[in-house]
Amino acid sequence: MKYNFVAPCHFGLEKTLSFEVKKIGGEDIVVTDGKVFFSGTASICAKANVFLSTAERVCTVLGKFRAETFDELFEGIKKLPLSEFIGKTDRFPNSGHSLNSKLSSVPACQKIIKKAMAVNLGNAYGMNILPESGNECKIRFSIMKNEVLLMLDTSGDGLHKRGYRRDSNAAPIRETLAAGIVDIARVRDRDLVCDPFCGSGTLLIESALKALNVAPGLNRSFSGEHMKFLPKTVWESAREEARSLIKTESDFRAVGFDVDPECVKLTLANAEKAGVGKFIKAEKRDIREFEKFDPPVKMITNPPYGERLLELSEARELYKIMGEKLLPLGENSLYVITPDEEFESTFGQKADKNRKLYNGMMMCRLYTYYK
Repeated sequence: MKYNFVAPCHFGLEKTLSFEVKKIGGEDIVVTDGKVFFSGTASICAKANVFLSTAERVCTVLGKFRAETFDELFEGIKKLPLSEFIGKTDRFPNSGHSLNSKLSSVPACQKIIKKAMAVNLGNAYGMNILPESGNECKIRFSIMKNEVLLMLDTSGDGLHKRGYRRDSNAAPIRETLAAGIVDIARVRDRDLVCDPFCGSGTLLIESALKALNVAPGLNRSFSGEHMKFLPKTVWESAREEARSLIKTESDFRAVGFDVDPECVKLTLANAEKAGVGKFIKAEKRDIREFEKFDPPVKMITNPPYGERLLELSEARELYKIMGEKLLPLGENSLYVITPDEEFESTFGQKADKNRKLYNGMMMCRLYTYYK
């Protein structure tokens, strides 16, 4: 049986995610701002959770309909085939948002959705009171311009939680965003990757996972593993396939530098947790001490910036030093994510390409130098 799914992502990574979805066998792919819709079997749902590196989560679409009143919202929910997805003892809490819609009160919408779902499931199972004593089926809703989208979250914890970064520095980049940047940089298993501001090592680790073809969700669990419409066999099969694709031998190497020795320790510890410790080195080094590599290197970095760790003037001084130390690039390539619109002039060279990427709610640009 085919189902409809939706995977949200960071704004700017929609195209990258759509390619990932196509690669795992997703069909009917539709890209919108911050979301990728697709269809597939239960097996595709499991593979999406295990394999997708840039998705924030994977949700099953329970229904779409228009609602401008609470009565329309209630009746719309009542008509959906919820019992196909939610068991008679399952818990079904809901959360969501409403934008540019007549139903603007989120708490009120939550109450109506909960009540309508209870009536729907009660009728389906012939029960006046649902015990809600079983597994959690987290419901998410979106109301945009009066269009209601009701979803069942099959991931549980966000997919950025790979399991390797229990500790992080003061301003880490999210794993899913890092994976998107690594994908844009086309990191391969013969590459040398360097991050001169490695922090907790996320960009280096995601580079290693990409190069070694390690599925990001291989070593974690998902809420969908306890849902009635997703058999255990699809999860076992997805993990087995993921394990079979790992490259155990590779020429890939990654090197990280940071002025803070605690960040260096974090990078090495997190790399070990991720299972890529032997491919990653890190050491304490200021950008002022940066020395160029002999072989071509892909430098991928998220340097400190004014709204994060440093005053803007300090950050721009750092960018100036980066330019002095990294330019000319020669055969090297460089990928820098920052919210500073003046980065190119401070760094000293116009990027070959730049694209908008959102780091959380902060609009950034990924400046790419590759010629």
